[in-house]
Amino acid sequence: MADIKIMSAGAVKSMVAALSAEFENETGNKLDLNFGTAGSLRERIKNGEVADLVVLSESAIAELAKLGFVVPGSRTDLGRTVTGVIVREGTHIPDISTPAAFKQALLTARSVAYTDPKAGGSGGIMFAALLQKLGIADEINKKAVLGKGGHDVAVLVAEGRAEIGTTFISEVLPVKGVRIVGTLPGELHNANTYTAAIHARATSPEGGMALLRKLTNAMTRPRWTAAGLEPAFPER
Repeated sequence: MADIKIMSAGAVKSMVAALSAEFENETGNKLDLNFGTAGSLRERIKNGEVADLVVLSESAIAELAKLGFVVPGSRTDLGRTVTGVIVREGTHIPDISTPAAFKQALLTARSVAYTDPKAGGSGGIMFAALLQKLGIADEINKKAVLGKGGHDVAVLVAEGRAEIGTTFISEVLPVKGVRIVGTLPGELHNANTYTAAIHARATSPEGGMALLRKLTNAMTRPRWTAAGLEPAFPER
């Protein structure tokens, strides 16, 4: 038995948590799960924090690999999720069928929730850039309600503290009281891949690899899909 430390981005939390619990029961290993935004976890690793298995956005893992923080050849894509538009259940469904319609929906809404880019969340950084691209950053940020992560964004909308929100669909599905209107339309469509790797200074690299095998077992593919994540690993 071993103590295995995992640092994982919130977009894949539902699956990492569920499969990790099963792994604990099956192996007797004890897992130390640490969830946060991809950006914040990346910075913690760069500042010296060590884990056995790291699960972050593909770009964050690529950066850590260049800096020598992960074991060469251990990088494994887990799943892709897309950015969705959400409202509270039972409220008005905005038209987001085209980029122009989505832009108008944001301008019309009394409040807009998304992840605080300063928290390091991939979705928030992307959405902040999208607002700049649409030329409405100033208008939207005056009425923005920022969350620490995608789960927080979904809760803000579910509780009626924001009229409309955007975050990764995988972070919305576990939250009750929220309706997914759809994905970002047309050229605004956004998908993000989440990747796992063994930390270069892992104290239990074998344990990290064993958990990674559990996460990428072909039998789990339907569960990844149900969690709003398109499996990025082979079917067999």
